[in-house]
Amino acid sequence: MKVLEDIITALDDFAWGPWMLILLVGTGIFVTARNGFIQFGHLGYALKNTIGKMFHKHQAGEGEVTPFQAVTTALAATVGTGNIVGVTGAIFIGGPGAVFWLWISALFGMCTKYAEVALAVKYRERNAQGDWVGGPMYYITNGLGKGWKWLAVIFAIFGCLASFGIGNTTQVDSIATAISNMISSFGADLDANTILFLGQQVALSRLIIGIIVAIIVGLVLLGGIKRIGKVTEKLVPFMAVLYILAALIVIFGNINWIGEVFRMIFVGAFTAEGALGGAFGIAFMTTVQKGIARGVFSNEAGLGSAPMAHAASSESDPVKQGLYGIFEVFMDSIVICTLTALALLCGLLGVTGGGAGIEWGVNHGSEMMVTAFSSIFGGQVGSIVIAVCLSLFALSTIMSWSLYGTRCFEYLFGTKASIGYKIVFIIVLIIGSTLGLDIVWTLGDALNGLMALPNLVALLALSGVVVKLTKDHFKKDRLN
Repeated sequence: MKVLEDIITALDDFAWGPWMLILLVGTGIFVTARNGFIQFGHLGYALKNTIGKMFHKHQAGEGEVTPFQAVTTALAATVGTGNIVGVTGAIFIGGPGAVFWLWISALFGMCTKYAEVALAVKYRERNAQGDWVGGPMYYITNGLGKGWKWLAVIFAIFGCLASFGIGNTTQVDSIATAISNMISSFGADLDANTILFLGQQVALSRLIIGIIVAIIVGLVLLGGIKRIGKVTEKLVPFMAVLYILAALIVIFGNINWIGEVFRMIFVGAFTAEGALGGAFGIAFMTTVQKGIARGVFSNEAGLGSAPMAHAASSESDPVKQGLYGIFEVFMDSIVICTLTALALLCGLLGVTGGGAGIEWGVNHGSEMMVTAFSSIFGGQVGSIVIAVCLSLFALSTIMSWSLYGTRCFEYLFGTKASIGYKIVFIIVLIIGSTLGLDIVWTLGDALNGLMALPNLVALLALSGVVVKLTKDHFKKDRLN
């Protein structure tokens, strides 16, 4: 087991090493430059034509979803546990300066996501059931040619496997852990009662949670893309507003610390002073690496996952749908991740009166967010808020990744075979709720990163197509 863990850890280090982060950000910079810095020069246009039109009535035909449903399905995956646990871990390991580099990666990631979505709509096709299907495997095959199908197959294999890790077992484990931690704050221990399951003693509560999540996801997943879209268009706005309001309450409740928090972020981004006036030192490269890695992990720009949801949109203009990719990264990283960082740091400084006694330099998780939220809500209410938000974030991620895995499996084995994948995905949810293994998180993280390799190759090779689509769209828009 130790050897297996070492192999998986090495794979994760390779998948998210400095060279990968350079490739991810470098691709974003390259695509941004080729498209005239669209996410900056046309941000107002993008927001007007995305969030400004989200609540307009759109009709979606058979086998497709509305543009809003497409983006909420993608946001359901990106706005996940990484926005809370991932950002918290980045700040404690890389120092508050990691937040600055998360912002930088997101600014260029906006254009990366824009290019991915535009290509997904450009090269999508109908499957045997009449649904629109697309994503990296399709724009590799249809854009680069049949000779590159091997690259599309590699992406689909990694995507299918990653869906069981980062989109399944790790998420249901987060739900079970969040609920257990919430109950324990009231003095009860949900993990006390155990049952024999698959030859091991597991907490009965975790098994029950896994079964409930599996039933919910099964009802949605087996209903196809249209049912997933209908669920996410209601779930994502609700959970986002709930979390944003809670985070803002914590920030404004500790507003006297906001100046110090921003000082910690900007000073820590360029020096070894990590946090709290130099109470500990953080290596500069660690700060940069953690900030960029957690940013990409959260918004998924460059990984190739979200385009599979956007490809199902009823929008036929690749650029118009691509604008939702800009909004998606903006919402996930610039808004929600930033609120997490500010609420965490303001709350912790408020609780401790300046940060004394906090253990920095280790990988803390949601328990530190509970501590931060307790500065305003108290320990029990704070744990409830975090548990509810984490559970909703994780559930939405599971739903979206079940779609991504289905599309990858379908590309490899055909539309009819995808029912088998869906059944296995639902069963694994039940098993995943009882695992509680850190190594599963590491494996899922590694596979998630490996998905980016074939996708980034395709984005660079097809960047000229995106440039032409962009120029044609805005030329046509000026004429109208």
